[in-house]
Amino acid sequence: MIEAEGRWRILAVLSVGLLLAMAPWFSSSAVAPALKTAWSLGRLDIPLLTVAVQLGFAAGAITLAATGAPDVLPASRLFFVGALLAAAANLGFALMAHDLATALPLRFATGVAIAAVYPIGLRLVIGWFRVGRGLAVGTLIGALTVGSALPHLFNAVGALGGVDWRFPVVLCSIAAVAGGLLVLVAVHDGPLDVPSARFSPRVAARAFREPAVRLANLGYLGHMWELYAMWTWVPLFLAASFAAAGTTDPATASLAAFLVVAAGGVGCIVSGLIADRLGRTTVTIAAMAASGTCAVLVGWSFGAAPILVFGLALVWGITVVADSAQFSAAVSELAPPGTAGSALSLQLATGFVLTAVTILGVGALDPGDGSAWRIAFGALAIGPIVGIIAMARLRRRPESLMLAGGHR
Repeated sequence: MIEAEGRWRILAVLSVGLLLAMAPWFSSSAVAPALKTAWSLGRLDIPLLTVAVQLGFAAGAITLAATGAPDVLPASRLFFVGALLAAAANLGFALMAHDLATALPLRFATGVAIAAVYPIGLRLVIGWFRVGRGLAVGTLIGALTVGSALPHLFNAVGALGGVDWRFPVVLCSIAAVAGGLLVLVAVHDGPLDVPSARFSPRVAARAFREPAVRLANLGYLGHMWELYAMWTWVPLFLAASFAAAGTTDPATASLAAFLVVAAGGVGCIVSGLIADRLGRTTVTIAAMAASGTCAVLVGWSFGAAPILVFGLALVWGITVVADSAQFSAAVSELAPPGTAGSALSLQLATGFVLTAVTILGVGALDPGDGSAWRIAFGALAIGPIVGIIAMARLRRRPESLMLAGGHR
């Protein structure tokens, strides 16, 4: 089978572009301690800034899929427009927001814009790969993960320099523009590219009438229950845990948060390498078992030696996102012909709406001391438990032979 020439170069460039373009996503989480002091925010105000991005992304993804906009604009151009708009909204957050009320619309707009970045990046890479698609998609999700961690690195640099919280946020916007330009100039639609299927609730419902599709989606929702709440709250957990152990340097906590979240990129690539050989249910069950266990252990480690806490959190960061791409791949393989596009759009939207529940749920527990963190992170382990049950049931169904060429 002849593969597209230059596909690995395209993957490398697209991965760097996506990494940079995703920087605005968690910019508010990275500077949360400073915002809490500067704006006198309450315990649920900080997570609301992240939830606004999640809901904006869900709204943007459904709107793009429903209108068919990806079929009108070349994918690389739409990626650039999304990155540019995300950078502009994020810059507005840095320079114009002065309280929660003025910040929330700008964070929502950031999420809407990123909906033209992440899904479009996936479409671009799929247009270049047939063989090795699992590795390619895993690499791209890994780039997204590192990009989501980038604000914490910028904040660590800012903390070392003693600059205002706006500095790392502005850097995130600069990174997004650079990523969008890189993809616009150096990436074009691949020879395997096909028109995007428009979102249709009726078509999506037809897909989800299939028990195997419902189980794959339930596994995905269990994964999402944990993932974004972990990414939102683990930086604050690390800062609080390190402080309880006597380490109060904010740069250290920010750097640790960057490494923990960015480590997920390793998990994405490794799982992408092995998923097509060992099977989708095997990889997802193993990853969720590991991440759910880490969620409990990390909560109980609060206040312990920073190196121990960091080590456990690092393993959590690697495993919590390792299975991400496999759920979408499973739905695309299990959905009846002509329904996968709508099913995936609905999966994406419902998953990101669910993240709002767990992000706010952890905040409602008002984590501050060890007991509260143990309860909060322990509750996140519920998602992986549900996901494991769903994928184990899917594995026993005859339809599971449709996964990864017969590798359950």
